[in-house]
Amino acid sequence: MPKRSVNSNLDNIRLRRDKVRHSLAHLLAATVLKKFPKAQLGVGPVIEDGFYYDFLLPRTLTPDDLKEFEKAMRDLIKQNLPFSGKKITPAVAKKTFEGQRFKLDLIKQFTKEKQALTTYSTGTVFTDLCRGGHVKNTKEIDPEGFKLTKTAGAYWRGDEKNPQLQRVYGVAFASKKDLEAYLKLQEEIEKRDHRKLGERLDLFSSQDIAPGAPFWHPKGMIIFRELEKMIRGELDKEGYQEISTPIMVKHDVFEKSGHWKYYRDSMFYFRHGEETLVLKPMNCPESTYIYNARTRSYRDLPLRLAEIGRLHRNELSGTLGGLLRVRQITMDDAHIYLRPDQIQSEISSLLKLVKKVYGLFGFPTEFFLATKPKEALGDPKLWTKAEKALEMALQENKVSFKIKPKDGAFYGPKIDIHIKDVLGRDWQLATIQLDLVMLPERFNLSYADEAGRKQKPVVIHRAIFGSFERFIGILIEHFAGALPLWLSPVQAEIINVGSGQRKYAGEAYEALKASGFRARLSDENLTVGKRIREAEMQKIPYILVVGEKEVANRTVNVRHYRRGQEGERGLGKLVEKMREEIEGKII
Repeated sequence: MPKRSVNSNLDNIRLRRDKVRHSLAHLLAATVLKKFPKAQLGVGPVIEDGFYYDFLLPRTLTPDDLKEFEKAMRDLIKQNLPFSGKKITPAVAKKTFEGQRFKLDLIKQFTKEKQALTTYSTGTVFTDLCRGGHVKNTKEIDPEGFKLTKTAGAYWRGDEKNPQLQRVYGVAFASKKDLEAYLKLQEEIEKRDHRKLGERLDLFSSQDIAPGAPFWHPKGMIIFRELEKMIRGELDKEGYQEISTPIMVKHDVFEKSGHWKYYRDSMFYFRHGEETLVLKPMNCPESTYIYNARTRSYRDLPLRLAEIGRLHRNELSGTLGGLLRVRQITMDDAHIYLRPDQIQSEISSLLKLVKKVYGLFGFPTEFFLATKPKEALGDPKLWTKAEKALEMALQENKVSFKIKPKDGAFYGPKIDIHIKDVLGRDWQLATIQLDLVMLPERFNLSYADEAGRKQKPVVIHRAIFGSFERFIGILIEHFAGALPLWLSPVQAEIINVGSGQRKYAGEAYEALKASGFRARLSDENLTVGKRIREAEMQKIPYILVVGEKEVANRTVNVRHYRRGQEGERGLGKLVEKMREEIEGKII
């Protein structure tokens, strides 16, 4: 039976690591304050792989400053300074941090919220407003196990109306060896950066006139459309019906769903006459209008409504990044309306679909079951049955999964699916969210049971790619731009060695085009070597060189991007092999 485990997130190794990173953030603040005595201090939390601290400074920091701070931090570490914490009153807090505007802002907030105030001191060198989580002494920190990596702008409290601070980032690990391994990985990540590859391969671009909305070039659109074609094909097999709902609707829809109250700042909306119109940030509320367009019977369920729809979310400009964080999102959404007794079988089918799709790209998957939170609404018995159904579906699919206690939505439990790319990075993509309350109750959904009585359906919200933009960004980095044949914008390039082979090269090109492949003829103005190199730089899967020998034998000389030189092959045999690769989605 598959393993069912609780995801604690705070085992001893992680706890110790986070204490080291948090302590380093304080040491960074101490060194910055020593160099800039009038510096205003923001906050300095632990983040993935390290830490950061925000500062308001009299000038912009340079790479040399970071090196200077690193040296000063190492000097402090070697002094074996103790960390000690204590509770303080609001009055003492204000006195301690007099002149530190951002600390006083936090003190005001915490006092209003009746939160305890504590400080942590690093010897007599530095004191910070802090809840804690530190090493006992700096001797627990490897002075060669950290590095300050970069600076960036960050608004205080993430609000563009507030001052912009300088954020200094650092990474930290248990040892110098671990740090070096991390830095080597970062170099590889830099090489695979989808933004650089997207420009080099002519896939997409980002323009100032549309922040957070990519401009898809012809080659990029081929990738986009191939993914659409693939997912639509899979949905057709599973009995989905595709719908399309308006991009712009009255805000009343989101008032009804509850999103307007809690999510309005993340929406794009405007007044038009007496109405407030919204560019939809999600598809789910509008899907209910199609469900309610006619009377539904138990025989109609499950009703699987899929929508590849465009959404708009008002992400802060500082958080935008290439395709991974955008304002204009294309979501492969679906809403499945079903009876409570159909939950397990439907979830099981969805899990099979998710595993199949991710398997096409070689992504290992990890599953998490998020259970009932404290603020849950709805029938407790239905919650219990729903959680059990999700667990049984996971076990039926023979997948190990971890429990995220009390991490479900207020309206239902969910399954989060994470993948790992070739660099070992974790990405959350698919979510299978069960909705026992929100859409069924707020949009008055119903179906007639066998006896003709009205019953409330359950709704499953699900996406597999999550967003096409983000998924394509992940794919570009996962494959370092060398996409599988079926996704490659140009699948084959024919290179004739000289003008005498031009005619045969054209015939080979036409044969590939007629067979449905995306092929192109190379530019004869360059040398053969340069043309081959250019095709390799463009990561074209098949480079087909045609010389006198190939003309005589009616063959092509095959060079594959990943597999290398494959030698002479008849065009018919090559077409057959390429077709097998595409139909089998071979990676």
